[in-house]
Amino acid sequence: MTLLSLDAVEASTLIRSIRHSEAEQPLHSNTLQRRAASRGACPGGVAACTRRGLGVRSAVKFTQTVVPREKPSTNASRIMLAALALLAGLGLIACDAGRDDRAIVLAVVQAPANLDPRLATDATSERVNRLLYARLVELDEAGRPAPGIARWQRLSPRHYRFELSAERKRFTDDQPLTAQDVAATYRSILDDGIASPHRATLALIERIEVLDARRIAFHLSRADPLFPAYLSVGIVPARLIAAGHPLQRSPVGSGPFRVRDWPRPGRLVLERRSDQQRVTLVRVKDPNVRVMKLLRGEVDLLQNDLPPELVGLLRQRDAVRVIEAPGVNFSYLGFNLADPVTGDLRVRRAIAHAIDRRAILRWLFNDQGRLAEALLPPEHWAGAIDLQPYAHDPRQARQLLREAGFAAEQPLRLSYKTSSDPFRLRLASVLQAQLAEVGIDLAIQSYDWGTFFGDIKAGRFQLYGLTWVGVRLPDIFRYAFHSASLPPNGANRGRYLNPLADRLIEAARREGELADQVQHYRQLQALLHVELPYVPLWYEDQIAVMRADLAGYRLASDGNYDGLLSVERLAERRAP
Repeated sequence: MTLLSLDAVEASTLIRSIRHSEAEQPLHSNTLQRRAASRGACPGGVAACTRRGLGVRSAVKFTQTVVPREKPSTNASRIMLAALALLAGLGLIACDAGRDDRAIVLAVVQAPANLDPRLATDATSERVNRLLYARLVELDEAGRPAPGIARWQRLSPRHYRFELSAERKRFTDDQPLTAQDVAATYRSILDDGIASPHRATLALIERIEVLDARRIAFHLSRADPLFPAYLSVGIVPARLIAAGHPLQRSPVGSGPFRVRDWPRPGRLVLERRSDQQRVTLVRVKDPNVRVMKLLRGEVDLLQNDLPPELVGLLRQRDAVRVIEAPGVNFSYLGFNLADPVTGDLRVRRAIAHAIDRRAILRWLFNDQGRLAEALLPPEHWAGAIDLQPYAHDPRQARQLLREAGFAAEQPLRLSYKTSSDPFRLRLASVLQAQLAEVGIDLAIQSYDWGTFFGDIKAGRFQLYGLTWVGVRLPDIFRYAFHSASLPPNGANRGRYLNPLADRLIEAARREGELADQVQHYRQLQALLHVELPYVPLWYEDQIAVMRADLAGYRLASDGNYDGLLSVERLAERRAP
């Protein structure tokens, strides 16, 4: 377990000190109270924080080294903004000697790791692969399957025929994409030898038949009206699959971009095939350093992974523009239902009523998000539209805890696991304070990402916070909540076992039409909303910040990089 310690470059350290950085040593509660008061963590005092809904009070015992803060005060914002500009202007960030001034530079937190679309599992790799490879099927804004490079006919519930578009796609080695490439891609996914993460979803494919250069048939072992939506994996060349070509490091696709150079893991140079515009992805983990590089002109574009107060500061800068759009990535609190405490529904309901989600969105996220009641947003074709939110009701939370056998003389003590990301730790501390208001003593345990996620997959937790990213299909319910999907067979990490939920998932799968599946999925979401294997929190907004000379970038609701297809520089690059 790690303490809150931000190991960034000196410039970032300076910024944090100006921002009254969170403590880096374990503190007893009385020490924390004194420091919080002296450092202005609660403008207007502790009572003001409580009035604003974040629930911070002097009686809270913090087991983690984080002080929850609201929006930066005006003076703090001005000081931080001045510091960012000063450091950028003085050149305290090392310049990139290999910078191509013609390229548009996107700074990312995590670099892509695998550019084979059959194998990639991390979000950055999947977003880049969307740019490198064409797909048979896309999903529309409501999550319904739509033609990509092919149209299809359902000849029977278990027989589909796809036809590639007449405008033939070509791979970056100038060879045409044919039905043979489609067949080879999906046959390889079904091969146990490559351990594709898509194999389980596509296991219903019984046989693939190439009819001619443009037509291909899929024969299924069972009916599934969602089948076309599963065919959204990028197509790779059959000849390179046969040759064992390392696509993960040397991709050959037929998408709108090609890889121009990949000199090191933290730097990837793409080229847009339509006009040879280059886009460079560079890894910059620390958000303060990303912002300073943007202000200095070393990078042109940032997307997400920025603390809300930094976004607010950037709105004040003429040299950059901030755009935002509603997002669909679902944040939640997960419970271990095999634990005797968090397995008690009364405890889970008490936590749901103790959390003031609106206050957190308002003061911690600066209104950059919307409340969620289910994993799928209400605008999704299978979304639940009539779920009543759990109101912030501390009195009801205390009553539920009493019914569960907890009281002031016997308080409920829980462990909450999270990553060591500074903003997620601040969020954890706010949750800790709000739960303390109803008598729950929450111990925060923070870990590096790999250790944290490993613990979650292994079931070593009582309570944790995570976000589902890029979920577009309702088969997520089988993966996350079916009793057959306990790890390693799925993502039912909370050990949720409910025969009714299983029956609803199976009933939806048996329906022959998407319209007939909706009622089952909505009943399932209503059941999950009552039983609370997750406490739904919010969908965070998508945020992009770019230099003022960029235009045409559009945000995707799931955070994809599709805006790189249309982004352009308005004028010749000027020195900052």
